[in-house]
This record gives sequence, C-alpha cells and structure tokens, in this order.
Amino acid sequence: MSTPDPHPPVLVVGAGPTGLAAACTLLQNGVPCRVVERRAGVAEEPKALILWSGALEVLRRLGVDREVVGRSLPLESASYFSAGRRIGGVRFGGLADTAFPGPICLPQPGVEQALYDRLLALGGSVEWSTRVHSVEPAGDGVRVTLGPEGDPQAAEEVAVPWVVAADGSRSTVRESLGVAFEGDTYDRVFLLADGVVSGPAPAREAQYHLTPDGVLVVVPLPGGGHRVFFDIAPDGETDPPDDALIARLLAERGPRGLRVDTVWWRSRFRVHARVAREFRRGRVLIAGDAAHLHSPAGGQGLNTGIQDGFDLAWKLAAVLRGAPEELLDSYPLERRPTAKAVVRSADQQTRTWMARSPLARLVRDTLMRTLSASGLLEKRLVPQLAQISPDLSESPAVTAPPAGWRARDAVGGALPGRRIGDAPMTPVRGTDATSLHAYLASGRHALLVGGGPAERVREAAAALREQVPDDVDVLLLTSAPAEPEGDHDVARPTGGAGAGTGWVVHVRPDAVVSAVAALDADWRPGVFLGGVLLPGAERSLR
Repeated sequence: MSTPDPHPPVLVVGAGPTGLAAACTLLQNGVPCRVVERRAGVAEEPKALILWSGALEVLRRLGVDREVVGRSLPLESASYFSAGRRIGGVRFGGLADTAFPGPICLPQPGVEQALYDRLLALGGSVEWSTRVHSVEPAGDGVRVTLGPEGDPQAAEEVAVPWVVAADGSRSTVRESLGVAFEGDTYDRVFLLADGVVSGPAPAREAQYHLTPDGVLVVVPLPGGGHRVFFDIAPDGETDPPDDALIARLLAERGPRGLRVDTVWWRSRFRVHARVAREFRRGRVLIAGDAAHLHSPAGGQGLNTGIQDGFDLAWKLAAVLRGAPEELLDSYPLERRPTAKAVVRSADQQTRTWMARSPLARLVRDTLMRTLSASGLLEKRLVPQLAQISPDLSESPAVTAPPAGWRARDAVGGALPGRRIGDAPMTPVRGTDATSLHAYLASGRHALLVGGGPAERVREAAAALREQVPDDVDVLLLTSAPAEPEGDHDVARPTGGAGAGTGWVVHVRPDAVVSAVAALDADWRPGVFLGGVLLPGAERSLR
C-alpha cells in the first residue's frame, strides 16, 4: 500500500455526496486529497431521495452505480391530481441513449455510503468531526483554519494549493470568501415524514395532490414505506410535525383512506431558491448546496451536486497533471448556468403546485391535461430532470467544429459541446465494451478515430497514441477484417460509423465532445492536440 501524501494538493471540505464525488474523481485520476467533515459520520437523515440519469452516469464512472441501483426502487411514473381527479402524468423509463432510462429512489445515506466505501477503496479517508473555521486566499494557494468540532482552541492553520467547498447551504468557505448567495426564500414551511403508509398509496409512482391549501407529495421508498411531503403557511413552530398534524394534512389533501401508520423520520424546513454569485474564487471551487439551493420539486439537488463534484474534479485533476489552469474557468461557466436553470425550473414547478386562486388553478389544470394528453409534458419534463443533454457549445473548454463538419457522419453524431450519442460496437482489442457509452463509462479522456480508409485511420490512431499520456484512451473504430497493429484500443462499429476521409473526436470524461476534426490532407496530430485540453502536457485554449 502506498504512503498517503502528507500534504495533498486539494482539501475537500464536506463529505456529502458532492464532496465524496469530487474526492473519488480526484483519486481515480491519481490526485491525492484531504477530506474533512464536521459531522461524525455518514449522514443518517434521508433528506434527498431521487437520482436521475445524469447523476447515475457519474456514479457509473465512479464505479458505484451497481450498488446504488441494487439498493434502490425504480420509479415508473408521476401523476398529478387536483380536486381528487387526475389531471396529468408522465411515464419514466423511456429515456433513450443512456444506461439509466428512468429515475430511481434511494435515500441520501445510501448514496453517501456507496461513495464513502469507494473513497476508502481508492485509498482515501475522511476526517470526521473536523470543522473549517475560515478560509483566506494566500498567494498561489489558500490558508485554511480547521480543527476538531466543538474545540476551537485546537484549531490549526494549513496552507493548501486548492480547496473544494462542498460544505452545504451554510458554507463556511463561501461565507469566509464573501461570495454572495443570491435569491429568495419561499413564504411557506415544508414538512416531511417517512413511514409506513396504508390505503391507496402508490407502489412505484410519485403522486402530487394539488389543493387550494397546499400540496401533498407521496413517494414510495425502497424496502417499503413512503415519504409524504406538505407545504403550509408559517405557524411559528420549529419542531418537526407531530402525528396529529400529519394525519390532518393527509385527510385534507390526500385520497380517501390514505394514512401514515408509523413514522420513522420527520422534518420541518424552509426552502430557498439561491445561487452563489461565483462558483470559483481563485483557488477555491464552490459546489453542491454551497453553490445552489432550490425547491425539492423534481428531486434535483442531489443530482446537480454530484455532477458539480465530478465536473470540477476531473478538470482540477487535469490541471494538476499538466493541462492549463484556464480549463477551470469552464467550471463556473458550465455549471453555474446549469444550476440557475435547475433553480428556475424547480421554482416554476413549486409555484405551479401552490397555485391558490380558482382562475390560476383552472389554467394550471387545463394546461396539465393538454400537455399530458399530447405527450408534451413527458417529452419536455423528463429530459430536463434527467440532466443529460447539456449545451456547452459556448464553453471555453470546447472547440468549434471545422467548416463543413457533418456530425451525422461521425460516431455518436459527435458535435462539440454536446453529449456524444451511443453506438453499438464489437470489441477487437483492449476493451470488452460492446457500446460506445460503455467504453466511455470509465470517465477518462478518449480520442475516437474512424470513418475513413483503413490505412488512414490506423495511422492517425497510432500517431495520437504516441503523443498522449497513457491514461488517455485512444479507440480505433475500423471495419477492416484484419486487426490493426498498435497499442490503442480497437473495435468494429456495428451500425457503421460514417464515411469519407475519416475523423477524430475528443470526448471529455463527462461524455461531452470537446473537439472534432476531419482526417483530410491538412490534418496533423500535433495541431489537433494543441487545441484539446488533455492532462500531461501544457496546451492552450482556443
């Protein structure tokens, strides 16, 4: 076993899903990190429940998807009711081009435990019961004061090159830096209860019962039981809801006969719609609840945070291994607009839930019926919640396609700034993956070459393999009957992978295409790689 680095280059503050995702990604990329958390251990409160396709793809890259999915409950649909009548619904499980076509339900501790176990397997650890007191930029690094929770006299001051702030909504790191947390707080109080529900409770469906007095949400839990969720006017109380209040709200808002027999967890909280003004301040990267807060509508918080952690970590790892530091400028430019869109969408859903006036309710119910009957509700809402179709074409970490580029001619419809599509393939050498997405599931940089004359693409793949680090994959997609020589991976495209002179595609660890080129007479591997942000060599942005 290797000796841990006594002075790792990255301090991760917070060991929730966001911080653990970031730490696991760093370790998988060979970057040691120190992780501190003020709690005494993995979270016990269930909090968030839903995992969508984008976050599940991240968990697949981190090697924990099977454990998470195996412990979860797949959700098949969502239905919306008003005045006791169903006004709309969406079906889950039909999302194309992903190994995770529908959402799953797993309380947050299960996700955290899987990521923590993976962290330990990668040689990492968490310093539990350790609190960060302050953070201050210091030259080419960050000065951090931290120490045992509850013992400020034992605090120590450390200097670290980089800090990942994943320390939650009341982030000490964010507040120490004076980064504004912009937005509002809803004028309603939200109540949660997890327990055994009897009566007409859904088995694999999330239900939304919309009433003039507020909403009731019912979500089934893995292993039995349900979560019930309400909003109420502020009542001056601070304690979690008691059984009497839960029973009354269920009777007022739910279908006849629905009741909670046993409650094992309950909570009362306020909901905020806020986004940090900055996601990066020098050598500090802010992520998860420390960077954005929103309504639980659509179950987006856990998902957005996990993707934040992966995104900043693969970019930071690349920079620490030779890529230009400007690559990290793409973290706020890509993730902050995503967070703002998620906050805006959750806010729209929440305000739709809480429509009070008869006219507003009539308009909402009519629109829901129309969109649901036409299929537009499902077509628009599900991909938005799944978070797997980003448009990053304006990112500084993406190079514009050359003139005349036809995405349909390349594997996966490769277009810079968009997630690459899947494609079946037959492995020949170096991989056992039978599809492009399976090949990319390792979360590594990949260069894909194919689509042209066998000799041309073989030479291109060999030239690229010679000029990139060993942890950058090079995949030759060829229909040639003989296995080409070289130490790159080889597969045969099952459904054809384009034609013409051939092409080369760079796919980032998040499966987004960053650069493409045609293998024409002007193509040179050094010129192409000069515009690609890979670890292992200093390269410049476009």
